[in-house]
Amino acid sequence: MAKPTKSQWDFGELFPTEAVRKVLSVSELTGNIKRLLEKQVGQVAVSGEITNLRAQASGHVYFTLKDAGAQLTCVLFRNTSVPHRALLADGQKVLLTGDVTVYEARGQYQLIVSSAELQGVGALQAAFERLKEKLAAEGLFKLERKRKLPRYPQRIGLVTSPTGAAIRDVLHVIQRRQRGLEIIFVPCRVQGEGAAAEVARAVRLLSLFSASRAGQVRGCESVRVRETDATLSHALTLTPSHLDLILVTRGGGSLEDLWAFNEEAVARAIFESAVPVVSAVGHEIDFTIADFVADLRAATPSAAAELITEGAFASREFVAEAAARLRQLARQHLEAAEESFAQVRHRLALAHPRRRLQEWAQRLDDAGVALARETKSRLRDRRHRFGQAALHLQRLKPTAQLAVRREQLAALASRLRLLSPDNVLARGYSITTDAATGKVISRAEQAKPGQMLRTRVQHGEVESIVKGEPKKRVRETSE
Repeated sequence: MAKPTKSQWDFGELFPTEAVRKVLSVSELTGNIKRLLEKQVGQVAVSGEITNLRAQASGHVYFTLKDAGAQLTCVLFRNTSVPHRALLADGQKVLLTGDVTVYEARGQYQLIVSSAELQGVGALQAAFERLKEKLAAEGLFKLERKRKLPRYPQRIGLVTSPTGAAIRDVLHVIQRRQRGLEIIFVPCRVQGEGAAAEVARAVRLLSLFSASRAGQVRGCESVRVRETDATLSHALTLTPSHLDLILVTRGGGSLEDLWAFNEEAVARAIFESAVPVVSAVGHEIDFTIADFVADLRAATPSAAAELITEGAFASREFVAEAAARLRQLARQHLEAAEESFAQVRHRLALAHPRRRLQEWAQRLDDAGVALARETKSRLRDRRHRFGQAALHLQRLKPTAQLAVRREQLAALASRLRLLSPDNVLARGYSITTDAATGKVISRAEQAKPGQMLRTRVQHGEVESIVKGEPKKRVRETSE
């Protein structure tokens, strides 16, 4: 039997049926990859730079570790004990140890960090912080142990490199501000391997040089800043003498460059020094362990030289200005004396007897003028009052008063006559009264039949008897 011809469109071999090929879910595939990575790769150590660091409220820290060609997601869980955990930050170079695995929820591989070591500046910074905490706990940084610098130092010790910029800056400032200052110089390296030991040895050597009174100390160089320039005169042996202070200094640089001054040996040497120590390492923004231990920290080598010579420089300026100041004080004293003399002369002139006589004469003139003015005023007042009294007396004269009284009496008599009943009767009126009682009869109804009435007229009286009922007078009214 012939086989059936296969169609050109039959892709069964390329796309096998479900029964032939194995289909995985996303979770299964991710789980297989996770197991494969954990088995084949496992724990690794990897270095790189931290970026995108995120500290969650849960305490877990997530970040990315990268280099120039790739990046790796990392997670540091809260319960993982890692030294300097707080120093992890973006840009920090670290060496991480951990397990490579897959975070299945996102399908990405990551490193679960179990340990972390800082590299480069980060490692130095961590060492700096450890030593700082240690020495602070021992009391090397306490303010109460720090000593004050002498105001007028005459001899100092200098610890620095003989070829660096720091010594040139220091000598330049001292030559300008205090040329007579003697410097005992101990050269040393200030950078690189072994520099810390040399700095510590130099500080101890100068401390011994100052503390010892007998014998000789090898390894020092004497420096005196002269009138013209600052020179170094080498001397393999010097007779020990007192130092007012020691200056430890160098110019600026990176943290690695300044590291010699962050070593414990240097800190111990400064702490044990018999004389005050000034530290001036790097620039203003640089701080070293030596700065914290020293009795005084200066921002730069030049600033340290200015602090050391401040007393002498200020005194020199004071002396230089003394002549001008004395002239000014003398001028002020003379001006004050002249003013005082003028005041005394003025007071003497005021107290002279002639001045008193003049003043009294002037007062006498004023009193005379005042007396004359008062006399005129009193006389004018008396004349006015006399005039008023005369006028008042004139008004009270008996003849004038009698005439006024007669006029008043005549006016009253005239008014009385106008009101007199006789005057009314003279005009034709009469007054009728009850003959028995004398009561005036003003209305007709008051009269009774048989009643005796008396009527008064101008020249006498008329008696009458009422015969009948009196008639009322009716007033006619019109509607």
